[in-house]
Amino acid sequence: MKILSRESLPLGGFAGIVEHRLVTDSRVFGERKKPETFEGLGNMVYLADAKYNPYGASGMHSHSEVDVISIIIEGRVSHEGSMEHGKNLIAGDVQVQRAGGEGFSHNEINPDNSKNRMLQVWALPEEKGQPASYKTYTPADNGITRIYGGDKSQGITFDSHTLIDIVYLKAGESMAFEGKQLAYMITGNIGLSERIKQNTTNTFTMKEGDLVLSDNTQVTATSDAHFLVVSYTQ
Repeated sequence: MKILSRESLPLGGFAGIVEHRLVTDSRVFGERKKPETFEGLGNMVYLADAKYNPYGASGMHSHSEVDVISIIIEGRVSHEGSMEHGKNLIAGDVQVQRAGGEGFSHNEINPDNSKNRMLQVWALPEEKGQPASYKTYTPADNGITRIYGGDKSQGITFDSHTLIDIVYLKAGESMAFEGKQLAYMITGNIGLSERIKQNTTNTFTMKEGDLVLSDNTQVTATSDAHFLVVSYTQ
């Protein structure tokens, strides 16, 4: 088990955004990688927990050959750009933009006179040269909702062996995950138990802002809990 707390990291940001960067993968950041941050899992290469200042914005900028996932936690976001210009997102919504080889430009804006909160996640596509595309989701308020990854036979999510799920658990509910997971606690608390060997476990209580890399994990919500889970399938 490997643990990183948001509060142990310096607060950074750009334009109208302040953020804690928890994953800055060497495949993307190279020598600019912050040594205190995690590497990604699978093709997931970046995770930041961000707050936009009142009326703050990222500024219009472009991406290519990366999938950009925005998870709205508090407040609202107004989306501008080359795809789905004028889209409005509220707390709970998720947008996923596939840049592909075509690329896209976007500007995310806080339209309100109070801070909002959003997770920003990047994943590298497994095939280069794909067309730019856009998807949105409103995850269920209980259980698991997949927002990224899966095989080519389905079109609900962008295909990838890297799977990204939003999980909501009510207090007292439990769930088991097989294999390796990278989990980020968005709100609430969960008790996490990692099976190391037969009859041997590591345990940890995750709170908001904790990022945990673990294997073969059982989780139990000690309060209503909202978290992100990244996994990888061969």
